[in-house]
Amino acid sequence: MAFKAQAPGAVSEINVTPLVDVMLVLLIIFMVITPMLQKGVSVDLARVNNPRLMQAADKEDATVLAITRDGKIYLGADDITMDKITAKVRERVSDKLDKTIYVKSDARAKYGDVVSVVDAVRAAGVDSIGLLAEKVQTRNPSAAAAAAETQ
Repeated sequence: MAFKAQAPGAVSEINVTPLVDVMLVLLIIFMVITPMLQKGVSVDLARVNNPRLMQAADKEDATVLAITRDGKIYLGADDITMDKITAKVRERVSDKLDKTIYVKSDARAKYGDVVSVVDAVRAAGVDSIGLLAEKVQTRNPSAAAAAAETQ
C-alpha cells in the first residue's frame, strides 16, 4: 500500500515580519537622508503672523545669506566674513536674471548684524532682498479669532 504525502493546507494568516523589516529599513534610510536634504545653514527663523510666500528661495540657484545667533554669516553653506559679502554677492548675481538675495536670520541674532548684511547686499547693487520667516502656528484658529474680537 503506497502512502501519498499530502501538501499542507494554505496559510490564511498574514506574515507581518517581512513588512516590518522593510518599513524599519525605509525609516532608517529616511532618517539618514533627511538632514542632508537641507541646503545651507539651519537657523531658528523668526515667526510672524502674515509671512509672504517666497518659493523662489527654495530653488537650487537661489542665493541665500544666513545669519546665526552667534553672528556668523553664511553664503549658502560657506562661512563668509562681513567684508567679503559685497564682492561674493556681486559675483553670484552678475550672470543671473533674478537678482533677488534671500536673507534668513536666527530669531535671536543681533539686529545690527542683520542690518549690516542687508547694507552689504545693497552695496553689491541688489535692490530685491527677501527676508525669510516662518508662519506662526496657532493651535485653535477660532480661539485666536475670538480673542482678537474681544480686544
